[in-house]
Amino acid sequence: MPIYEYQCQSCGHEHEALQKLGAEPLVICPACTRPELMKKISAAGFRLKGSGWYETDFKSGAKKNVAGEASVAPCASKSGGCAAGECKSS
Repeated sequence: MPIYEYQCQSCGHEHEALQKLGAEPLVICPACTRPELMKKISAAGFRLKGSGWYETDFKSGAKKNVAGEASVAPCASKSGGCAAGECKSS
């Protein structure tokens, strides 16, 4: 269940509430009991990482460009027996 942030338009009290996605927004302020509580827009508090996500997401250092290392062009010579980087096409 997501945590929603609210702020009272009357007294300025900020409140967090753990609610279901389909739940009605809160309207009564717990501090001043007036019906002036408004839902705030805030950033999500999670990151999508781990197996099953894009390979280059959330990587640093030498691991950052893993996909670029594997994309070596195939040999264009007639014999086709040269190693990557040593190809001498005629």
